[in-house]
Amino acid sequence: MIELKSLYKTYSPGLFKKKVPAVRGLSLEINHGDVIGLVGPNGAGKSTTIRMLLGLIRPDRGSISFRGVPLKDADIQYDIGYLPENPYLYDHLTLEELLAFSGRASGLSSAETKKRGGELMEKLAMTEARKRPLRTFSKGMLQRAGICFALLHDPSVVILDEPMSGLDPVGRKMVFDLVTDLKGQGKTIFFCSHILNDVERLCDRIGLMVGGRLLRVLKREDFAAHGEASLHLVVNRLGEQELSGLHPLLSDIAEESGRHVLSFPAKSLTAVSEQLHALNVEVLASRSDRLSLEEMFMQAVEENR
Repeated sequence: MIELKSLYKTYSPGLFKKKVPAVRGLSLEINHGDVIGLVGPNGAGKSTTIRMLLGLIRPDRGSISFRGVPLKDADIQYDIGYLPENPYLYDHLTLEELLAFSGRASGLSSAETKKRGGELMEKLAMTEARKRPLRTFSKGMLQRAGICFALLHDPSVVILDEPMSGLDPVGRKMVFDLVTDLKGQGKTIFFCSHILNDVERLCDRIGLMVGGRLLRVLKREDFAAHGEASLHLVVNRLGEQELSGLHPLLSDIAEESGRHVLSFPAKSLTAVSEQLHALNVEVLASRSDRLSLEEMFMQAVEENR
C-alpha cells in the first residue's frame, strides 16, 4: 500500500546554526490491512515521518510511493484520513457544521454525510454535542471530533498521530473500539502513540524509532503476552530429593553460577509455586523469555543515547 525508502529529513533552526536531523535512513513497507504503530521518545521523528508520508513536507532524500505510484503523482486525498496530534478545528462551527464542511470537501452527498456523520458521532458518544460550537468542547471532545472529521469520507488508509491524547479512560475505550472496528473492516492503519499498552494490543507490527532512526520493526509474536512464554525461576542449588519432586512440572533445569534455573510453561506457574512452597524453596529471581514492549522500548532508548 505505502512504501518508504531511505528517507532523510533535516531542519535548519536558523542562520549559522547547526542543522537538526529529524529522520535518518527510514525504510518501511505498509501493506494493505496492516495496523502499524510507531513508538519513540519525544523528538524521535515520528510526526515528521507522518508529515512526509502525507506529502505535507518533502524528504531531503529518499522516496515514498502509494500503491506503486510516487507520492507526488498519487491522488491520496480521498484515500487517506488523517488526525494530527493537535487538530485545529474551526471553533465557531458546531460539530454538525464541521462534518457538513468535511463532507462537501470530500465530495460526499448530503445524505452520505449525514449517515456517516451520525454513525461516527454515535460511536464516539458525540451525538448530544453535535449542535454545540467547537469552542465549548473539552480537549478530549475536540480529539473525538477530529476523529469524526478524519473518518467521515470512509478512507482506506487511516493515519493517527497520538489519537488517545487528552482522552479520559472512557474516551480511550471508545477510540480503541473504533480502531478495532476499522481493523476488522480491513482498513490500513498507521499511528503514533506514547501509550504503549494500546499500541501493543492493537498493532500487527510496531516500529521502534529513536533519534530519527527506525531501529526495529517488531511483529506480533515478538511482543505477545507473557502468558504465552516460558517462565524461569532462579533458586539456590537444589538437592536430588527436591529436584525429583519438581521434575514432572518443569521443562528444563539448568545450573547457573552455583544456582538452579527452573524453566516451565507459564500455565504451570501455580503448580510450581505450590511445590516450591511445600519444599520450602526460596525463589531468588524470575525471568520471562520475552521482554514486554515497554522493556524493549526503554532498552532501545538507553542503547541509543
